[in-house]
Amino acid sequence: MRIQREMIHQRPGAGFTLIESMAVLAIIAVLLCIAIPSFSRMLARHRVVTAQWELIGSLQHARGLAITSGRRILFCPLASDVTCANDTHWEHGWAIGRYRSTNADQLDGPPLWVHNGYRQLVITSTGGRKLIRFQPDGTAGGSNVSFTLCGQGHAEDALTITVSIMGRVASAKASDDQARQCATES
Repeated sequence: MRIQREMIHQRPGAGFTLIESMAVLAIIAVLLCIAIPSFSRMLARHRVVTAQWELIGSLQHARGLAITSGRRILFCPLASDVTCANDTHWEHGWAIGRYRSTNADQLDGPPLWVHNGYRQLVITSTGGRKLIRFQPDGTAGGSNVSFTLCGQGHAEDALTITVSIMGRVASAKASDDQARQCATES
């Protein structure tokens, strides 16, 4: 019995005082105020990079489908779930599907694959290229097309993707002019 009493009496007061707890909370609040702007900037940058990689993957998938199936494949911005938009804005999503030369601006049947797009981003293509037609040999025909991706109103994180007439896809950081133009798009 005596041993138990000594153990209880030897134990100092457990826990923190109110002042210690308030000091820790104040320090945490200051650190959060410093970290949140950096964290939100990092998330915005991550959104643009993710969109760039998904667009690259979609373009490569469309080209691969054309080569492996031996059929023409259309890569276009979405107007609805089944129709292509006549627009250079791609942030609302894109579709991959077959097309025939008689109606080369629309999919021939339901899309083979659809991406639903991104909120808070601007994705535009070169003014003259509103869609990409991949041929069975993998070429994209016409002229090179460039995509510019950025956060709405934020030029500092802008990125580009270029599809050559040979169908090859390359990515890069946007030039100052491309970034400025992307940030002013809505």
